[in-house]
Amino acid sequence: MPPSATSTETTRVEFSPALNATQRKQLHAWSEKNGFEHVSSGTGSDRRIAIGSSDATNVVSAFDALRDDEIASVLTTKLGLTCAASDLRRAGRGGGETSERDSDESLAGWTTRTLGLLELERVAETESAEEILRGLSPAAAQRRGRALLGLTATDVRGGLLGQTVITLELAKRIDPSHPTPLPPNRLSPHDVVCLRANKATNEGEPLASGVVYRIRDAQIEIACDDAPDDLSGTLRLERLSNEETHKRLVAAVERVGKYGGASDAKQPGAHLVGVAFGDSSPRVAKSGKEVKWLNENLDSSQREAIEHALRCVDFALIHGPPGTGKTTAVVEYVAQEVARGSRVLACTASNIAIDNLVERLMRVKLPGGGEMRLVRVGHPARLLPSVLEASLEAQLLACDNSKLAKDCAKESKALRRKLAKLTDRKDRAERNEVRKELRILGKEERARQKEAMKDVVNGARVVCSTLSGALSGTLKFQDFDVVVIDEAAQALEAACWGAVLKGKKTVLAGDHLQLPPTVLSDEAQAKGLSDTLFQRLHDAYGNTISRMLTVQYRMHADIMTWSSEAMYQGKLTAAESVATHRLRGDGEDDPPVLLLIDTAGCDMEERVEEDGESKENPGEAEVVVEVVRRLVSQHEVPVDEIGVITPYNGQVTLLRELRARDDALKNLEISTVDGFQGREKEAIIISAVRSNTRGEVGFLSDSRRMNVAVTRARKHCCLIIDSDTSRSDTFLANLVEYFESHGDVASAAEYAH
Repeated sequence: MPPSATSTETTRVEFSPALNATQRKQLHAWSEKNGFEHVSSGTGSDRRIAIGSSDATNVVSAFDALRDDEIASVLTTKLGLTCAASDLRRAGRGGGETSERDSDESLAGWTTRTLGLLELERVAETESAEEILRGLSPAAAQRRGRALLGLTATDVRGGLLGQTVITLELAKRIDPSHPTPLPPNRLSPHDVVCLRANKATNEGEPLASGVVYRIRDAQIEIACDDAPDDLSGTLRLERLSNEETHKRLVAAVERVGKYGGASDAKQPGAHLVGVAFGDSSPRVAKSGKEVKWLNENLDSSQREAIEHALRCVDFALIHGPPGTGKTTAVVEYVAQEVARGSRVLACTASNIAIDNLVERLMRVKLPGGGEMRLVRVGHPARLLPSVLEASLEAQLLACDNSKLAKDCAKESKALRRKLAKLTDRKDRAERNEVRKELRILGKEERARQKEAMKDVVNGARVVCSTLSGALSGTLKFQDFDVVVIDEAAQALEAACWGAVLKGKKTVLAGDHLQLPPTVLSDEAQAKGLSDTLFQRLHDAYGNTISRMLTVQYRMHADIMTWSSEAMYQGKLTAAESVATHRLRGDGEDDPPVLLLIDTAGCDMEERVEEDGESKENPGEAEVVVEVVRRLVSQHEVPVDEIGVITPYNGQVTLLRELRARDDALKNLEISTVDGFQGREKEAIIISAVRSNTRGEVGFLSDSRRMNVAVTRARKHCCLIIDSDTSRSDTFLANLVEYFESHGDVASAAEYAH
């Protein structure tokens, strides 16, 4: 979409002289291609480039944009034309069409580079997970969410494929009748963990190793191939690095490089490699079958996106900005494909996201009362009846092979009880015999369950899995007509390819202007490991394969408008049902939709956390708590409808400590931006933390993070920030200015004790 005359005439962006010659060349080429005035001035180290009309009334300084992705973000937000780092590089090379040789080199280069970056990430993950082995105390590891201390085993039972599932709770109970909630942690289903005695050293073999099977508020279950005979005493659980996931990602990247668009490759999605890397163009049918909508409440942009995706032959993108009903559109699309006879693999990057999708799909009624025939592969993170009903484990129980496997499991359980009683030295021979029987039974149980799993998966029309699960042995020989990846802009490209190659066509739904995938290695991040397949395809083909949803159903119009103008070229509109909704109706004492609390001049400077890993701001934390109390007491906002978002783990920890001192705040949710993506609350309070005389804003300069933070709010958004510090960053300064212009402004001193 070309820039409007208004945008080119009213805004001029001046970049730093620190940009190198290649970056200036890219900017000149990009400007020429897109119809912007551009000029370089100065000599030597003072040479700089400006883009936009020399008569512009709004001159923006972008001296803090030094990386290609930062430059692209400035062009997007200030000149109103979506731009990515790859657009700049493509323009610098001459853009346009690429030769077959160039495309081949691009694919080979991507394969080599990605394999190297995955290795960097593996090393970073290993170092992070094994810090506890290099001197970090178990208590410190628990504070960082990498371990759980003081656990006791409350149940041991047989699981899938002959595994043993161990249930763990905190040994010390505050209320004797209820288990104590687990402390905050970063453990999630499928994480690799080990179990040790609570006070054991970190040397030597652990008692057991396995994966997190399921986690609840007060319980965590781990699945082990071989459980110890004795699990008495207090235990400690530690998170380890996941080598298996790394191996799967490497294998997926190697397969992409191997097929390279070859039409005779065995994988049904091999031809999609060529489309993604420029060997061939995406195909879109001019017309399609008439769509009989299953969900009559879809808006026009959702319907257009679904119809377009149905007509796309190779790739389709559904671009869903915050609150626009992206998953609603995905559910309808999947149902339409199933109704047409397609077999669908539906994936997301996380267990929570795939469970949400499963829950929604289970409600769908196909035309004529047809069944969706859906199976959820992997361990559900949510314990909703609909999700559990769809799980592979639940469906296995109805299979003949699984019933035989269950008989094996019963025998195994009886043998384990027998083994527990054989404690004398004289029982050694009998213990060995029992262990031998357990191994034989385990082998038979695994064989039976594998056959049962094959039967269930083969009979499903929709298979739902995490992207990691799609790379597992369960789906190794499964092919699909369509692969659908929701939240695709949060998934590593390497992870997506493992699923993409399994289908003839792929539909990606996501938003590249919200949070990217999490990458631990700074070097891998800087070199592009977090670049996504969604972004690659969006950059390469734009509206040829992509449609953006434009009606949002979450936010008051004042909250939405900032995001729409800053990130989405002003294209979003608020649905009538939410456009004017606010806390407690329209009374004079109602809190404003937008509230800026300025900490400048209030002696609330940031500080480094004790362990030096994160930042915190105690004064600002006290202000947050007071804002929450006023929302609850003066405006009757339920505390569980308030969310506190901060970019720093140190501030999260500090705020949770303050929450623990007030029982009335126990249901207040406090998290980083990452923890809130895809979520919403009636009221959101953003604690920016950064307050210093150097103008350093850190994470706050990431426009995508701030986009996510602000757009979690439905009716009220409070931004607590140091306006003096934020002025050093153009994007942040504009956010503060928007709050000042469209909301109420207060000094933090008004909320301090």
